[in-house]
Amino acid sequence: MLILMVGILFLIQRSNKAKEEALEASRIQAEAEKKEKEKEEKTVDLSDLYSTSAILIDLDTGEVLAKRNPSQIIYPASLTKMMTVLVALENIEDISASVTLSPDIFPPLYEEGASMAGFEPGETATYQDLLYGALLPSGGECCAALAQNIAGSEEAFVEKMNEKAADLELTHTHFTNTTGLQDVNHYSSVEDIACILEETLKNQTFREIFTTKTYSVAPTNLHTQGFTFHSSMFETMEEAGIQDPYIQGGKTGFTSDAGLCLASLGEVNGKSYVLVTAHADGSHDTDPYHILDAVSVYGQLAELTQPDTITSGGETESEE
Repeated sequence: MLILMVGILFLIQRSNKAKEEALEASRIQAEAEKKEKEKEEKTVDLSDLYSTSAILIDLDTGEVLAKRNPSQIIYPASLTKMMTVLVALENIEDISASVTLSPDIFPPLYEEGASMAGFEPGETATYQDLLYGALLPSGGECCAALAQNIAGSEEAFVEKMNEKAADLELTHTHFTNTTGLQDVNHYSSVEDIACILEETLKNQTFREIFTTKTYSVAPTNLHTQGFTFHSSMFETMEEAGIQDPYIQGGKTGFTSDAGLCLASLGEVNGKSYVLVTAHADGSHDTDPYHILDAVSVYGQLAELTQPDTITSGGETESEE
């Protein structure tokens, strides 16, 4: 009898232990599911963007917070000019030095319908004028003049751009020109463009240009009263009635093959972010879907309780 009672007690204890272990396992699973749900709620959602490719990065930590087709090959259009300006800054000794815009750089740009800053053939300008002209109004003549005066030709300058891309270990990027005019061999990805933007923002001169709304060129030999550049991004925002407290600066891009593209710097709740979006359907004659995407993403960041609770790993795959 004693042995039987001991056996029964043992079985009861074993059963209770098994129940406790099952309850503990259930509790752990419930907590894990709760954390996963909270994680999903605090991850920026890129699935409803107009852009087919996008990436959001915490500039302070380098952490990727959200991505959508980040390595998909895109045509970068005028986002190219960020690399053009970066390479130029690394090769200019004195940005206040004056150079001449050679007349021979203009006909190809006119033929391709490239965006222009407003300089004329044979005009004298400073390197600083050309740098602002390349980024703010997306001046093709400024890019060509920078290339010619720094490297002797656009081809030689493009070699420097591709060397810089290799230094940054960009695996989806190749340049054939300084402006971003359409070429099947001129391509990148939003993750590579974001890497370029992260690198450029380390340069204080670039950051100042990138976040500037207007810049005035002093009187020149062909503009005796001088003239003023306007940031194409900020100008588009103003024309569309878009007011956003978070977008600090940006570079737009567009060709019919590239779609609407935007690389931007945002500041939300004291933290800095880089957002690159590409291939949004539209044109200069439609709503600025690339900018609306940026407003959406930075707005999501602002709505979250604390910036440091944003989780990484949010990824959305989509088809074009």
